[in-house]
Amino acid sequence: MGLEEMLTAVNDFVWGPIMLALLVGTGIFLTIRLKFLPWINLWHAVKMILYTKKKDEGDLSPFQSLMTALSATVGTGNIVGVATAMVLGGPGAIVWMWISAAFGLSTKYAESVLAVKYRETNSVGEMSGGPMYAMKNGIGGTLGKVMAALFAFFAVCASFGIGNMTQANSIGAAFESSFGLPTYVTGIILVVCSLAVLMRGVQSIGKVSSFIVPSMAFFYLLFTVIIIIKNFENIPAGLSLMFEMAFSTEAVAGGVGGSIVASMLTAMRWGVARGVFSNEAGLGSAPIAAAAAKTDHASRQGYVNMTGTFFDTMIICMLTGLVIASSGVLGTVDPATGKLVSGAPLTILAFGTVYGAGAKYIVSIALAFFAYSTILGWEYYGEKSLEYLVSDRKVIYFYRAAFSCITFIGATQTLDVVWNFSDTMNGLMAIPNLICLIILHNKIAEECFDYQKNMIDTGKE
Repeated sequence: MGLEEMLTAVNDFVWGPIMLALLVGTGIFLTIRLKFLPWINLWHAVKMILYTKKKDEGDLSPFQSLMTALSATVGTGNIVGVATAMVLGGPGAIVWMWISAAFGLSTKYAESVLAVKYRETNSVGEMSGGPMYAMKNGIGGTLGKVMAALFAFFAVCASFGIGNMTQANSIGAAFESSFGLPTYVTGIILVVCSLAVLMRGVQSIGKVSSFIVPSMAFFYLLFTVIIIIKNFENIPAGLSLMFEMAFSTEAVAGGVGGSIVASMLTAMRWGVARGVFSNEAGLGSAPIAAAAAKTDHASRQGYVNMTGTFFDTMIICMLTGLVIASSGVLGTVDPATGKLVSGAPLTILAFGTVYGAGAKYIVSIALAFFAYSTILGWEYYGEKSLEYLVSDRKVIYFYRAAFSCITFIGATQTLDVVWNFSDTMNGLMAIPNLICLIILHNKIAEECFDYQKNMIDTGKE
């Protein structure tokens, strides 16, 4: 067995049914343990996004912290991942993506609470936190330190692949196919733009993310809503097929589903997998950004960062799914290859039913900005993880420069071995993080119920 085959086998195991069951199972457990408060307080969480006090400790406002986390999650998964899930798992995959995200709210809330609760101030006065600090300070002892070191190592490795090269490759491929721009030109532009933002640190990342993420999300949602309105007569049939295929034990096909055939188990597998890939609930990445927020209570920022899963999967992914389902392009076969059209090309086909030739430009630009914001967010995750392992600030500056330059390699090369390795590292992050959540569930519940009793129930908000 060659290196690539071995990495593929390991990756398939890491992201197999056991891992997906553990991710969703932890979300279900936490939702029940917290008495469904993350669901009940969702509107409160949305209102808290713009809440801040100048005296609160932290580096970023709650909004900037959320945008930094969203910059790393709103990416190729929202455009490519949804389309792939619907081809491999049928339209029902979107329903399971939504269900997994519902329980992912509690997971994202819990890991963000721990990140703020156990955060520390580093040598330059910045807040440092995330699962590694929760493991070290919350679990403690040799077990906590070993888990923390493993998580940080996996996060640094994942940052170069999932958070950098795969995103840069998506941008390079999109601009080459839509605008004829050579990938090396895209690579150079990415290096310059990344250096300009990343070398200035977390404040710069927060400011840029606060502009890019809401702006691109707004325009992407606007374009998708127009398509849904245009194809509104197909929405009832599309929704019906989604739920029918999501819970049917037998393979179903037809209607707006085209030639797609998938059972409930297949829909569940791909819906959950792509949902986790999109919103990252349970992986432990987003809490690193949550730890930088200015807040007076760990639970408050937990609620704020929890909305990232809501916006990413329950809104953006759901709208992409409705666009594809209502456009009638699902199940289209590429005459050149004889295979089903999937990924970004399928999304472009769906957009093309309304925007014609302009669809490829809309999707490509949206994909590019979403992917670039992911690069910024993941650099911060990787930097803070490396900071936990190495205290020398010179190493951090070298990491920022190296991370920016590697975007050129990602934009110009297709490195399947690197992608499989980094994807595996991304999945391995979840193992110590989920164990940490389960071990510290009582601490999470204490913070949750304290905030509920002293803030929400008393009306102090």
